[in-house]
Amino acid sequence: MKHYVQYGCGFSAPAGWVNYDASPTLRIEKIPFLGQLYKKNIQRFPTNVRYGDIIAGLPENEDSCDGLYCSHILEHLSYDDFNKALANTYKLLKPGGLFRCVVPDLKSAAENYLESFEQYPNPASEFLKATMLGKRHRDTSLRGLIKYSMGNSEHLWMWDQKSLIFELQQAGFKSCRPCCFNDSADEIFKHVEEAGRFENAVAIECTK
Repeated sequence: MKHYVQYGCGFSAPAGWVNYDASPTLRIEKIPFLGQLYKKNIQRFPTNVRYGDIIAGLPENEDSCDGLYCSHILEHLSYDDFNKALANTYKLLKPGGLFRCVVPDLKSAAENYLESFEQYPNPASEFLKATMLGKRHRDTSLRGLIKYSMGNSEHLWMWDQKSLIFELQQAGFKSCRPCCFNDSADEIFKHVEEAGRFENAVAIECTK
């Protein structure tokens, strides 16, 4: 039986996939009894979502996955953590297994910034808001520091097509190609992909 893993799944946890997320909220929700009382999210994680962090390594055997998928996750990692995530992804794939990843396109954002430069009185602010690279306010209170250490909403390192393919190849991946929504030869990826996530994004399919 084939084995497919998605990490950073959020609330999208389709059947046929083993779905992981590293959200601290999910970890709290998984605590018996206490998790049922936790009301931070109106929408709760589906019951089939497992807690797992691709940086530390998922609880999966090496060379066990026929396919791996992540969407709008890698840009939230620091550069070093990004490379750890790629290394761990590579370890999990079977030889010939498929990895598909989607990230916001930095090149597209930069082009939009330049094209619309004259339209805004403060174009730098518009660019930083659009790319989630800027921070308008830094809460230095204890509560703010705890929230920051547990959260992961900012974009820490963004990618364009050329750069992402380069890093994937450095990690050992082969046959790296730009891909589109639902264009994989393995149709099970249709269950996990969302069209909106491919807009203004870079999507790459590659193999081990």
